[in-house]
Amino acid sequence: MNDKRIALVTGANKGIGLAIARGLGAVGFAVAVGARDEGRREAAVERLRAEGVDAVGVALDVTSDESVAAAAKVVEQVAGRLDVLVNNAGIAGRVDEGAQDPTTLDLDVVRTVLDTNVFGAVRVTNAMLPLLRRARSPRIVNMSSTMGSLVLRTGPVMAAYAPSKTMLNSVTAQYARALAGTNVIVNAACPGYVATDFTGFAAPRTPEQGAAIAIRLATLPDDGPRGGFFDDAGAVPW
Repeated sequence: MNDKRIALVTGANKGIGLAIARGLGAVGFAVAVGARDEGRREAAVERLRAEGVDAVGVALDVTSDESVAAAAKVVEQVAGRLDVLVNNAGIAGRVDEGAQDPTTLDLDVVRTVLDTNVFGAVRVTNAMLPLLRRARSPRIVNMSSTMGSLVLRTGPVMAAYAPSKTMLNSVTAQYARALAGTNVIVNAACPGYVATDFTGFAAPRTPEQGAAIAIRLATLPDDGPRGGFFDDAGAVPW
């Protein structure tokens, strides 16, 4: 893997994450498949390898400091650096019994969603930054949603999930400001309404269509945009 650009995709064992891994592999990246479940992770790696992708599995629970630190060590041992990080791992959180109705909001659900969708992205990013700084043109892509847009307010009322994506967008902007003087480019991406288990497969877009914007942001030129929020149509108001 040392002679190839390497990308780490979190939550890459299925859905959009797997499609992002496949797409990055197709354009020449070696891909580290980050996922908690060993069986699903290894199945995804085998599937990608069968499709010609140079893939390796990395045990990664984004809610665990220890797991994230161990994953960073694995990437360092395997490749010595990291060219692309895609923070894709995310959860919707439970919605039963008004858990995400703001008038009956279950704060434990909010905490759980934030721990994966926001704190997880921060944990992984900060653990991988030393490796990203070793790359020639490092890129970080945070997978967000227009549900987090204060302007668009798309989707159902989900008062844990939607604000988690609003905060992820804001954190993305903060990273872009902090890294403005470096070659590390950070942006957020909305994949659109994609048919995955997340949506009950009742959505019009394929995982491959959802992955396209992430792959585009992961391969931006050195003068590309920083700290933005994008979908297939361009910049998203948020």
